[in-house]
Amino acid sequence: MIFPIRSNARRILSTMAAARPSSTCSNYRRKSSASNLTNYAEVEQGTHVELLPSVKRHPVGRLEASNDSMELAHECSNCEGENVSKANNGPDLFGEMKERFLSFKKHKFLKESEHFQTLAQAQAPKFMVIACADSRVCPSNILGFQPGEAFMIRNVANLVPPFENGASETNAALEFAVNTLEVKNILVIGHSSCAGIETLMRMQDDGDSSSLTHSWVINAKVAKLRTKAVAPHISFDQQCRHCEKESINNSLLNLRTYPWIEDRAKKEMLSLHGGYYDFLRCTFEKWTLDINGTRPIEGGRYLDKDRELWC
Repeated sequence: MIFPIRSNARRILSTMAAARPSSTCSNYRRKSSASNLTNYAEVEQGTHVELLPSVKRHPVGRLEASNDSMELAHECSNCEGENVSKANNGPDLFGEMKERFLSFKKHKFLKESEHFQTLAQAQAPKFMVIACADSRVCPSNILGFQPGEAFMIRNVANLVPPFENGASETNAALEFAVNTLEVKNILVIGHSSCAGIETLMRMQDDGDSSSLTHSWVINAKVAKLRTKAVAPHISFDQQCRHCEKESINNSLLNLRTYPWIEDRAKKEMLSLHGGYYDFLRCTFEKWTLDINGTRPIEGGRYLDKDRELWC
């Protein structure tokens, strides 16, 4: 069925080209041999294919960045492009996203072009961040991480599986961050009202083996058992809040099961931190795992240090 689609796409694009004058951006061509930004944005004509009658786009011509960043920003701010039509009178989500992107480009990328040129060559983040996939708790938004500052992985309930569990997206990111990028800090961030932790707390035993979510959150089973042991009489919601923090500490302990993390941590080349964001009260609790200053205590726990509450 791909050939009729392509044929229709060509016919539609030909009709659009004949019916409309080209926009400023689609005809914009500028050459510069000395530009720091040359070849950052090259898009072949005919990239966008119109498959739905409610979606209209211009064919985009090849764009070569000007050596005058501010002039380019001014030129593109005057581009005449058509927004994606609203479906069923709903919000123009990609139109809003486009505006945010263009604002980033104008106020951040072009004003700090030298910094982004450096980042294009290599990255040297100081933090490896493991956070929850929850849409309400983006670390870059909450903690203000800028491009190049934090290498990040987000998963359900911000979990770190133990080394013996084998490969996962999380420990693959850890391996690259620690062994290749040589980050100095690993920060595990949990949060209030975590649906992943609530799912764990509601599960019976090991949960439903056919559920991908159950199979994942079971990595924090130790945190659940500890919560049930130390807080058996409090409400379910309070137990969930307790387990959210307990799970962060469990992930910090699991980090120590990775030989290359343990080795660097003992040599004080790498620090392991926990963080808890309460988005109901907008507070952030931060602490650091004390590795060399204390001995292991009952239950495989280690003491923390440098605990702070930001409010």
